[in-house]
Amino acid sequence: MSDADQDILQNGPMDAVITWVDGDDLAHKAKRARYLGVASAPLHENGINPHRWANSDEILFCLRSIEANAPWVRRVWIVVDGQGPDLSSLSAAITAKITLVDHRHIFRGFETSLPTFNSLAIESILWRIEGLSDRFLYFNDDVFLTAPIVPSDMFWDGSPVLRGKWVDLSPMVASTKSRADPALFNHFMQMNAALEAGFDLTRVFVAAHVVHPFSRPVMKQLFASRSVAFCANISHRFRDINQFSPQALHNHACLAMGRAVTEKTRDYIHLRGAGAVDSEAAHGALLAAVAGDVRFLCVNDLPHLTSLVPDARELIARAVAPLDY
Repeated sequence: MSDADQDILQNGPMDAVITWVDGDDLAHKAKRARYLGVASAPLHENGINPHRWANSDEILFCLRSIEANAPWVRRVWIVVDGQGPDLSSLSAAITAKITLVDHRHIFRGFETSLPTFNSLAIESILWRIEGLSDRFLYFNDDVFLTAPIVPSDMFWDGSPVLRGKWVDLSPMVASTKSRADPALFNHFMQMNAALEAGFDLTRVFVAAHVVHPFSRPVMKQLFASRSVAFCANISHRFRDINQFSPQALHNHACLAMGRAVTEKTRDYIHLRGAGAVDSEAAHGALLAAVAGDVRFLCVNDLPHLTSLVPDARELIARAVAPLDY
């Protein structure tokens, strides 16, 4: 690690936060079905697809990748609804860093919004974890590190390093078809966040599916200054087209303040679900991850990927922790 990276950590530790749920748990299924049954209005397909809560043990790859490629991470917080994942196959080195955080902890004061099945609601208040570092890295459980990273890959001179691209999303605003398309749902979440931050929809920074660097003080200030918007975001039990992406709001707020850096190199691969990639392309992407050609790999649908590439799990294991092979 360079002197610059040592200085970054000396200015304060950096934690990782992962959100996780076992959608196959019978109690969770029953609870979900109960609240789906009493919904007062039709829900967006993106918010109710069972795939959203599927558990294929991706989090184990995620945790192994942190251990192998970001050992400088101080602590790993896993946000759960009830019981956490089975971590018995992991090393003592990584499990010693892990703390489970129940939804009830971060939703204190907002208990009427529980139970929630909405990642956007949860992401709105991750910063409320007691003991969380002021700079933290947010992982979905299907995002893995596939090469070593250092603190300056995520924060540069105190500013978050953002991966993604500037996009003109204004043509989508009036499109009823686009609003109903589950594949475009995330674009609307980015648009709503950009509008909340005062940006024009002709220039929206659409974040890639990677590890997201967060400033806790920025999120705390945004929550205080936009309490009505955040309370509305938290109130939806299932993802809703009128919500905003909390990380997108954070990103646009940092960009507006001149306190963000945009990474020019595309150092990530995103393997989407069914219909988005063929077997040859998927296999090539996994080989690139194994070779260390990228630093971040997102796999949205591991069972589908395995149907395309039978040895996908082995390749991912090699990519996230090559020294184990």
